[in-house]
Amino acid sequence: MSWDLDLLGDPIPEGHGRRGRPPHIPTDENRRKVLLLMAFDKNEEQIAAALSITPPTLRKHYFRELRARLEAKVRLEAKLLASLVSEIDKGNVSAIDKMFKRLDRHDLLTGVVASKPAKTAKPPKKGKKEQAIADAAVAHEGNEWSSLVRH
Repeated sequence: MSWDLDLLGDPIPEGHGRRGRPPHIPTDENRRKVLLLMAFDKNEEQIAAALSITPPTLRKHYFRELRARLEAKVRLEAKLLASLVSEIDKGNVSAIDKMFKRLDRHDLLTGVVASKPAKTAKPPKKGKKEQAIADAAVAHEGNEWSSLVRH
């Protein structure tokens, strides 16, 4: 069966030019588009518009992809990480840097903290008057007036 292609590279179905709208033919490329758009949290109307079909047609031909909505983002991220690791294996320094940044961001999101020294609690901040009194108490230290001022 030989298919002719339209200007956008989509196959022209049999019966094109007859009355009514030609039937939609799902392709692997369109299936990938559906998964990719779902990974970016697009709704069915937006996905259907991107494929130039109606939402019922989308549900009819791409029901398996639509059921996998929850895993679409994870699948895309896994594919991207796999390609990043393959670039790291080739010695790509930029890919190594990106992987370290991803790991740091992941650690921040999950609450994993590397072995860092514990932070000490800061003393409470003083008001203007309290700070002026504290500064006046030690103003004589380290200058020629220190011998004249009584403690």
